[in-house]
Amino acid sequence: MKKILVLAVLALAMPMAVFASSSIDYSNSGGTLTASAAGGLTLSGSDLSEIRGFPGGIICSSGCGSITFTTGALLSGSLAMGGTFANGGSFTIMGSGMNGAPSGVLFTGTFSGPNPATWTLNTLADGTHTYTLSGTLAGTAASGFSTVGSTVQLTVNTGKAFFDGAVDAGSGDTNIVVPEPGSLGLLGTGLIGLAGVIRRKLRG
Repeated sequence: MKKILVLAVLALAMPMAVFASSSIDYSNSGGTLTASAAGGLTLSGSDLSEIRGFPGGIICSSGCGSITFTTGALLSGSLAMGGTFANGGSFTIMGSGMNGAPSGVLFTGTFSGPNPATWTLNTLADGTHTYTLSGTLAGTAASGFSTVGSTVQLTVNTGKAFFDGAVDAGSGDTNIVVPEPGSLGLLGTGLIGLAGVIRRKLRG
């Protein structure tokens, strides 16, 4: 038991730099943004249109799955004129298992970060409007590791009207950080070496 506890402490003390990271970029298109019961926003019916690894290139270029989310409650402002949302809610990326996309949950998490998610009203030169949602995320990747990310979602042009409970989503982009396999191997090698050192010291 003593050996296990020592190994656990050492593992936790290892610098996070060992998890050198790459990222996966998820693009989505279409769907509908509606006002949620808590005063936030919910995205439904949005197609995961592309999955791209950095580095690595395109993994899937069509029919890749879906993205759904609900923000936290509205903290300030309004859905018509723009505002900010509390941390929380939910954010899920599902893979279709087709066209090169993995199958099942690729990321699940919440809006989380030092700055709240932001809903911005954009007024164009002709007096028409679009909206932009941007926020940071925290959750779990398909590999089972905790990770972070960010998302930006754009609406279609609403004309000269303002958001009134629902708006068509245009496109979005979500970037999720993932640990590199080589980094995980390095971590495993390091722990094996530490275990050997501890065994020798405990015997002494």
